[in-house]
Amino acid sequence: MKKYLIIAASAVAVSAGANLQAADLEAGAATYQPCIACHGPTGQGQAIFPALTGKDADYLADKLMRYRAGEQVGENTALMAPHATGLSDEDIENVSAYIAEEFN
Repeated sequence: MKKYLIIAASAVAVSAGANLQAADLEAGAATYQPCIACHGPTGQGQAIFPALTGKDADYLADKLMRYRAGEQVGENTALMAPHATGLSDEDIENVSAYIAEEFN
């Protein structure tokens, strides 16, 4: 059983690494520019805007997709939804990878 858990964990780690490599970090940096006003230049957060540091790309992408879909994600949904609405799947992949790579 332990052997299978190690294999599964390795597969997940390789998959996450492949997603980061497939993403365009330069495009992600450009997509992040409007986010600086609330989340800061290094994703540190400020006031009511949460820090993005330490979050992995899958977590960030999930949140952005949920905001874009119009789901109530948290108390800042009304602030985030309009920003996420205009993002494509590729934009979300790129900006999530950029944040996870640069701010960890």
